[in-house]
Amino acid sequence: MRTFLALTLIWLLLSSNAIAQYTGPTATGRTSTVEQARNARVDTYVTVTGNIVAHLREDYYTFRDNTGEIRVEIESPVWRNREVGPDTTVRLLGEVDRNAAGTVYLWVESLEIIE
Repeated sequence: MRTFLALTLIWLLLSSNAIAQYTGPTATGRTSTVEQARNARVDTYVTVTGNIVAHLREDYYTFRDNTGEIRVEIESPVWRNREVGPDTTVRLLGEVDRNAAGTVYLWVESLEIIE
């Protein structure tokens, strides 16, 4: 019994360290354009590259690539205290969602600045 408890404790300690070191997103999205994202099914993960061109309100912004614009929701932890302006190219990993009014938007899980 003591051996079992000791092994269980060791396993828990080792697994918690492995989880704590992971810093990336939990899902990957296929590379898409804004136009493709607007036409994708809800709950689909997509990756888009372009620019955040306007702050709408609270956590909502306008994102633009060469195919159009889409509303994105970017919560505070995703920004990670980085400064992003309209001229900054970013890659967003997000989940396609639709609000009560039927507007399609991306709920952003990851933001990467492209140098």
